[in-house]
Amino acid sequence: MAPSELPILVTCGLPYANGPCHIGHLRTYVPADIYVRGQKKIGRDPLFVCGSDSHGTPIVVNAEERGTTPTELVTRYHHHFDDVFRRMGIEFDYFGNTDDPSNHRRTRSIIEALMEEGHVYEKDIQLAYCPSCDRSLPDRYVEGTCPYCGSPARGDECDQGCGRHLEPGEIADPLCKVCGSEAGYRTQKHYFFRLSTFSDFLIDYLQNLGGTTNARNYALEWVRQELKDWCITRNLDWGVKFPGDEELVVYVWVDAPIGYISFTEEWALRAGGDWEGYWRRPSQIVHFIGGDIVYHHCIFWPAMLKGAGYTLPSAVVASGMLKIDNKTFSKSRGYVVWVIDDYLDKGLHPDLLRYYLASYTSHTKELNFSWKIFAEKVNGELVGALGNFVNRTVTFTTKNFDGAVPAGDIDPEVAAKIEASIAEVKSALAEYEFKKLADGAMALADYGNVYFQANEPWKLAKVDRERCGAVLKNCLQIGKALAILLQPVMPEKMESAWRQLGLPGTAAEALFDDALIPVEAGRRLAVPEHIFDKMDDAMVADLDDIFRERIAGLEAKKEKKGEEKEEEKLDSIKFEDFQRLDIRTALVKEAEPIKGSEKLLRLIVDIGSEDRQIVAGIAKTHRPEDLVGRNIVVLANLEPARLFGVESRGMLLAGEQDGSAVLLVPERAVPPGTRIR
Repeated sequence: MAPSELPILVTCGLPYANGPCHIGHLRTYVPADIYVRGQKKIGRDPLFVCGSDSHGTPIVVNAEERGTTPTELVTRYHHHFDDVFRRMGIEFDYFGNTDDPSNHRRTRSIIEALMEEGHVYEKDIQLAYCPSCDRSLPDRYVEGTCPYCGSPARGDECDQGCGRHLEPGEIADPLCKVCGSEAGYRTQKHYFFRLSTFSDFLIDYLQNLGGTTNARNYALEWVRQELKDWCITRNLDWGVKFPGDEELVVYVWVDAPIGYISFTEEWALRAGGDWEGYWRRPSQIVHFIGGDIVYHHCIFWPAMLKGAGYTLPSAVVASGMLKIDNKTFSKSRGYVVWVIDDYLDKGLHPDLLRYYLASYTSHTKELNFSWKIFAEKVNGELVGALGNFVNRTVTFTTKNFDGAVPAGDIDPEVAAKIEASIAEVKSALAEYEFKKLADGAMALADYGNVYFQANEPWKLAKVDRERCGAVLKNCLQIGKALAILLQPVMPEKMESAWRQLGLPGTAAEALFDDALIPVEAGRRLAVPEHIFDKMDDAMVADLDDIFRERIAGLEAKKEKKGEEKEEEKLDSIKFEDFQRLDIRTALVKEAEPIKGSEKLLRLIVDIGSEDRQIVAGIAKTHRPEDLVGRNIVVLANLEPARLFGVESRGMLLAGEQDGSAVLLVPERAVPPGTRIR
C-alpha cells in the first residue's frame, strides 16, 4: 500500500498541565493544525489527537506550593489549554488527559508487554534523598551539577548545558529543590528499560525516519554514542502505578507518549473508529514536537513501541526555538507572550498570529516575536497585499457588474500561475515547510495585485466592458485560489473571503486542486468588507508597553526579593529544641576529595567517642591538606545520608561570606568531643 493510502494519524507534543499557554506552545500546535488541514485538501482523512501531560514531579511541586492537589491543578490547566486551542482554530479530533483511566490502563499494558519480552528489569540504585525533608528526590525535586559537562542541571536533564537526559542518581552535588539542603543518597529498588539493546534498531530506524532533519540528526548523534538503560519508575504517589509494585509510579516520559495511543482509543470509542488501525497495523504516524523533546520522541518512544509490538512513527517534525524581542524566551524574566492575556483578550484575531507563526521563518529555525514585526507583517502582507486584492476585486465587481461574477474565460497565464502556486503549497506541505507554503500563496496575492493594476479595469469599464469583465473574472479566480491555499493557515479569515466571493460550500471543504475550477458566471457576490484591519501605531505601542512593564516589574520584584532575603530572620525555637542538637568539637584526621565532585571532600574526624566520616561541600574553598589536624565544630546527631555515593554521619558547621565557607572553630584547643552548649 502506498504511503498516501495508509491511515494517517497526526499528534502534537502534549502541553504540560502546569501553567498557562504562551506563544512558544503554539510553535508546535499551529503548524500541526495547518498540516492536518492541508492533508484534507489533498484528499486524505487525517486523525488529529493531543491531550494534557498530567503527571511528573513539577506538577506535584507546583500543587504543593499552591496548597492544592495535583488533580485540581491538572484539571484547571487541561481546560485552559482546551479552550486556548479552540479559540486559536486548532481542531483536534480528540483532546485527552494522561491521567484518564484509559491511559493508566494502556500504560500498564505496554509495561507488562515489555516485561514479558524481557525488556524491563529491576535494580537497586542510589537515589537522591533529602534528610531535612525526609523524602526521596525524583526529577525536579533535585538540582545540582551535570556529571557530563559540569553545568548546573535539573535532576532529569542538563537543561543549561549539554541537554543530556539524566538518570536518577546521576546528578552531581545534589541539592533539595524544596528546602535547599544538601541531599544524600539512599539505596532503592527501581525498574529499568533495556534501552541499550535497541541501539542497532534505532540507527536503522532513524536513518529512514521522515520529518525534519533536526530531529533525525540530533537523535542519531545520541544513539551513536553510548545508550544507557533507562530508569522508568519514580518515587511518587502521583502518576500511573507500576505493574506489580504499587509503591512506584511510571516515569512521566513513559506514560505521556502512550497518551497518543490512549487518546486514539478514546476517539475510536466515541466515533466508532478502529484505534488498532493506527497503532497495530501499517499506518502513517506524524509527531509534531518542540525541539527540546527530540530525545524522548526519537529514542525512548520508538524503542518502547518496538519492544511492545506497536506501529512505529513515520515522521517526527521538530520546531526551532523561540525568542521574544530578540531575547531568549524566559517566563521568569518576562520575555513571554501569554496567548490569552496578551493576545486573545486584547481583541486580536487568532488567524493573524497563526499567519505570523507560519510565515516568519522556516519551521526548524529560531523564530523571533516582537509586536513591531508582528504589526509590520499584518499591515504589509495581510492588509496591504492579500486583503487589498480581495477587497478591491469584490468592490469593483460589485460596483460595475451589479454584484455578480462576470462572464469570461480564465487567462492561460493566470491558470498557469494558480497551478504553480498549488504545486508550491503541496510541496511545502510534504516538506513541513510552512513558511514556504505561506510565501507561495502570498506570491499569488502579489501577482493578483500586479495583474489588476496592469489591466486597469477602471479604464476598461468605460471603453471595453466585456474585457473588463474578463479581467475581473480572472481576479475572482485568483481570489478563490487564495482562499483555498491559505485556508489551512487562516481558516476563519479565508472563510470570510470565500463568502464575499459568493462561492458555494466552504473554503474548508475545497481541495487544493479546486482552485482551478472556474468561478461560475452570474453567481452573486456578498457585500464587500475588509478582511483584515490595520494595526495603528497606538495599538502597537500599547501592546509593547504591557510587555515592557512586565519585564520591569519582574526585575523590580527580583531586586526586592533579594533585599528581603538578606534581611530574612528565622523563627524562634525553644531551648529544648536546641538541647536536642549534639554539637561537638572534632579533630580532622583525614581529608580527601571525592572523585567526580568539584564541591565535596571526605573527612575522617575524631568526635571524642569515635572516628566519624563526614562529607562536606567545601572543596572549592579549602584544601584537604590544610584541614588535617584542625579543630572544627560538627553536628554529630544528624541522620546519616549518602552524598555522591559516600556515607556522611554528621555535618561540618560553617558560616558563609561572599560565597565562601568560613569554618566554625573553638577559641582555644579543647579535646575532641567537647559539647557545645
